[in-house]
Amino acid sequence: MRFLFRPPAAAAAGLLALPWARPLADWPGDLVLDVPQRGVSRHVVRFVAADHAGDTAAGGRSAYALKEMPEELARREYALLTGFAEEGLPAVEVLGVCVDRGEGLPAVLVTRYLDWSVSSRYLFSSGRVALGSPSVAQLLEAVAALLVRLHLAGVVWGDCSLSNTLFRADAGRPAAHLVDAETAERHPVLTAEQRRADVALAVERVAAELADLAARGLLPAGVDPVTTAEGLRVAHDALWAEVTRDEPLAPEDPRRQVEQRVRQLGDLGFDAGEVELVTGPGGSRLRVRTRVSGPDRHRRELARLTGLEVGENQARRLLHDLHRHRAELERRAGVPVPEEVAGQRWLAEVWAPVVAATPPELAGRLAPAELFHEVLEHRWFLSEQAGGDVGTAAAARSYVRTVLPRTPEVSGRAAVLARTAP
Repeated sequence: MRFLFRPPAAAAAGLLALPWARPLADWPGDLVLDVPQRGVSRHVVRFVAADHAGDTAAGGRSAYALKEMPEELARREYALLTGFAEEGLPAVEVLGVCVDRGEGLPAVLVTRYLDWSVSSRYLFSSGRVALGSPSVAQLLEAVAALLVRLHLAGVVWGDCSLSNTLFRADAGRPAAHLVDAETAERHPVLTAEQRRADVALAVERVAAELADLAARGLLPAGVDPVTTAEGLRVAHDALWAEVTRDEPLAPEDPRRQVEQRVRQLGDLGFDAGEVELVTGPGGSRLRVRTRVSGPDRHRRELARLTGLEVGENQARRLLHDLHRHRAELERRAGVPVPEEVAGQRWLAEVWAPVVAATPPELAGRLAPAELFHEVLEHRWFLSEQAGGDVGTAAAARSYVRTVLPRTPEVSGRAAVLARTAP
């Protein structure tokens, strides 16, 4: 057996004791995790847990997805996902590939379980989409945004579908992550034809998936599979046009126009790379090259001030609350408070008490940042009812008592590790 893995080595060491010389389909049930929110795969896929030195979460254990496939395909997908990780593209994190397992046995690609994620299959079968959280349109908008990021990076997915996508809540909206890069291709730059063909294939497959859901009675009433799937093309094309357009440069205030364009990209969740000013017979034009590593402007800022690693929309919401807390600190002290000091004060005085207010039996229902976002939403609701601000602490106590118990726990790592197949 040969096991090729990415650093750190400690992450892979705990997997070495698994029965690699046996087909994944024959692995005993006490080794395999029961992950009800998994999607559909053309290959045999198993989820396992293994010790991970230096990882204190979930008792020092991590969850992994193992996919059995031909060695050539496994090595190719390993290389692609490695590149995606280095560029910050939204995709599952690859750990390694196991080959030479025994005569007649294919290779196994190992990826880290994407914490707090769910598949579209789970969302529809659980009724959460039918209840409007999230909506079908929001799911397709998330997939469209993922496609735009891939296309900006010169990636043709070639297999875009709801089944090959995992979703994580990001301040109340779904964020999409690629989970299968088996058919993906890298190019320096995509042509318009390549991009349109990739989108057309995605629309076709999503329409088929939605039709299947409708046949099983899982699609919300009034949702037409074909018309709805076309919304993916509309969302992709609109976002692509927005992040790649150039515009006439106003000679009276070019600096302000550049700043405004960069801010617009940031609001869409993208980073600005190179700024190019093109002069021609028709006048000057502004062209801003969009970086593919976004969305991360607010994430970077929050991480700098607090050390927290969260989603982009979550970071935007948390930063707003941090700035509010800083203003309150300055009002009390009567002097300016440095943003780094405010960040640490907010972390200790606001964030930590909210997270600590969650009882252990409910701690796996939501990612901490999503929990905090929900508490802020609940605070607004309670304040409207009370006719005044009830405060974050009171909102947190009310939320964990009245709302959080009704939230299903399916995707937290601790809960996944606690479940084994019967």
